[in-house]
Amino acid sequence: MARLLVVVPSDTDPPTRLGEWLTDAGLELDERRLSRGEALPADLTGVDGLLVLGGPQSSLDAEEVSPELVEVRHLLGQAVAADVPTLAICLGAQLLAQVGGGSTRVGADGPEVGATLVAKRDAADADPLFGPLPLSPDVLEWHHDEVDRLPAGATLLASNPRYPNQAFRVGEHVYGLQFHIETDPALVRQWAEGDAVGVAGSGLDVETICARATAVHPDLAEVWAPFAARFADLVRARATHRS
Repeated sequence: MARLLVVVPSDTDPPTRLGEWLTDAGLELDERRLSRGEALPADLTGVDGLLVLGGPQSSLDAEEVSPELVEVRHLLGQAVAADVPTLAICLGAQLLAQVGGGSTRVGADGPEVGATLVAKRDAADADPLFGPLPLSPDVLEWHHDEVDRLPAGATLLASNPRYPNQAFRVGEHVYGLQFHIETDPALVRQWAEGDAVGVAGSGLDVETICARATAVHPDLAEVWAPFAARFADLVRARATHRS
């Protein structure tokens, strides 16, 4: 069975539904929760794919503020160098942009919070994961920082008017998603009740954010569960090649 290393920088963003979709697609998930002190491997030996999730840490945190992110960057750098199938979400995508030679900053237009849409770019049509997506898929946003500069040579796959670098690919198999696809309504409520600054920046109240997210979650599953299965195909293909 193909092995996916799942890096959970914070218990506030577990794999949730995405983990279920990837397991259903036949992957073995090796989940490491950093906030519980679970160690990351020194390298990606024996790993067929990598999933890095989000958290309240900032991609701009100094090492002494978020020391756990040092090892996450190290693994992402290895994934880029070896083109290991990777899905990096929100904070993970920002760290990926950094290790690939791009940059992040505090979001110029403030926090982006709640259910919204992104739009595929032309390059997405030829991408094995993004090609089958609808033109403007539903997503769930929850970020304070932004990827302001993509790595040189990265392929931009999705944008929106507020923050253009919503999804990108480095190499052939390493993907960064600024948005979330893994959430369920309970997780969104946890975020909304714990992030007063983000909620205030949205111009909405907690109940409106949660209601809109709950309404869109069936559509998220319809679009992103098949996307997860296509990512699992990449991981399985690497496992076959590695064996």
